[in-house]
Amino acid sequence: MTANPRLLLVNGPNLNLLGTREPDVYGTATLTDVERLTAEVAGSLGYEVRAIQSNHEGVLIDAIHAARADCVGIVINPGGLTHTSVALRDALTGVSLPFAEVHISDVYAREEFRHHSYLHDVAAVRVIGRGIDGYADAVRELIGSL
Repeated sequence: MTANPRLLLVNGPNLNLLGTREPDVYGTATLTDVERLTAEVAGSLGYEVRAIQSNHEGVLIDAIHAARADCVGIVINPGGLTHTSVALRDALTGVSLPFAEVHISDVYAREEFRHHSYLHDVAAVRVIGRGIDGYADAVRELIGSL
């Protein structure tokens, strides 16, 4: 493990399109902006961040499994997998690392299918509808709970 404790930042499908995908819903900040903000906030609290984004569920699951070796927690925006993936839930509960579930938009003000999260009852922290600032809030809340 590194000198500082580490968090894994996971961004799921389509989050690589931040900044251009539906800016009226997700804003104009990019994934790079999200990763920079998360690293800055974590760094100010003495933590490092390793970031991953993938449009492939298995890649995300592999990264979550690998986090057992060198991370103390996970911040995840699972994107559309929030509403569909039991496998992602099983990976997160299987590694026994506390995690924060983040959503940029207010999923409860959107389509009905977005109201269900397979992670809601196992997440240590949930931050919904605060834009990309929600990532910073999630980092602070998660670190505060460690």
